[in-house]
Amino acid sequence: MSVLGVTNEFLSHHSMFGGLTDEQLDITRTFLHTETFTSGESVLVQGEANNRVYFIIKGSVAVRKKALFERELTTLSVGDSFGEMELIDIQNCAASIVCLSDVVTVTLSHYDLHRLYTAHPEIFTMIIMNLARDISRRLRATNDLLAMVNKVDEET
Repeated sequence: MSVLGVTNEFLSHHSMFGGLTDEQLDITRTFLHTETFTSGESVLVQGEANNRVYFIIKGSVAVRKKALFERELTTLSVGDSFGEMELIDIQNCAASIVCLSDVVTVTLSHYDLHRLYTAHPEIFTMIIMNLARDISRRLRATNDLLAMVNKVDEET
């Protein structure tokens, strides 16, 4: 166990840290911070600024998006991450994140990601590639869902 309460083995089984060696995970851990939240607490609010990616190590959260009305898009739990889009495109939050239970996360801020880039570009590259893969998977799932909705609309 580390100061953050998670092992390298635990981290290496999750997409954000995939492909990193134990030595690289030890280095990465020095850039991570632990944050805890209580059930019902909002971690991120749609439209507000965010400068970090969150990786869930305990608990679950709801991803909620408001357009004409608020809708729950999905639930994320241990091993999932959120905040990637804001970390990469440096825009305000695309959705709100609300805790469904007490939640513990490890976070990597934009500032710490830049420090990682400067000191360890190979680790930075792997983390960015992993985040890009996660975003791509989510985009594919969203595209599939939209295609189904459009097909149903065409048939009615």
